Amino acid sequence: MEDQSSEQIYGLSTPSMHQLLNEYPLNQTESREIIDNILHSFEDVPGGLMVILNEIQSQIGYISQPIQEYISAILNIPVSTITGVVSFYSFFTTKPRGDHTIKFCMGTACYVGGTPQLMRKAEQILDIQTGDTTPDNHITMEVCRCVGSCSQAPVVVVDEQLYGRVRPSKIPPLIRDIMKTYEDS
Repeated sequence: MEDQSSEQIYGLSTPSMHQLLNEYPLNQTESREIIDNILHSFEDVPGGLMVILNEIQSQIGYISQPIQEYISAILNIPVSTITGVVSFYSFFTTKPRGDHTIKFCMGTACYVGGTPQLMRKAEQILDIQTGDTTPDNHITMEVCRCVGSCSQAPVVVVDEQLYGRVRPSKIPPLIRDIMKTYEDS
C-alpha cells in the first residue's frame, strides 16, 4: 500500500505554516506597526489598558492570545490581567469576526422569550455554531449579555441594529438581508 498523508486519507485541508504565519497579525508588518503605535501612544496613560485594547480591537479586529501576550511583554503587565479584561467585556473578541455580526441576547427575558430557538434556527441556516464565523467570513454569530431592551425580548442585534420580539420565522429574512448585500456588490 502506498504511503498517504493524513490529509489524503481524511480529506483534511490544513494550512501550511507559511500561511499561518502570514495570517497572524504580529507577523504582518502593517498589523504589527499598528499594534506597536497603539501600545506606544497609550503606554504611559493611567488606565490606558482599556484604550489600548479598544484601539487594537477596532483596528485589527480581535485580540488573540498571542496579541495579549505581546501586550503583556511590551507593557510589563501580567498576561492574566489582560486576559481578564478581554474575557470580562463581551465586546472584545479573541478571534476574527465576519463582516457582519449577529448577536443573540441571553439576558433572562430574552432567554425565557426564546433566544435558544432563534440561535438554533440561525445555526441551521448558516451551517455554523454560535461563536463561529461562516467560511466566507461574511457572518459571525455570537451570544451577548443583556442589551437593555427586555421589553422587546427576545432581542437579536445585527451589526448595530436591534431587532425586538424576534420569532424563529424572522431569522431567515434577517440572514437573507445580510447576504443580499454581497449579491448586490
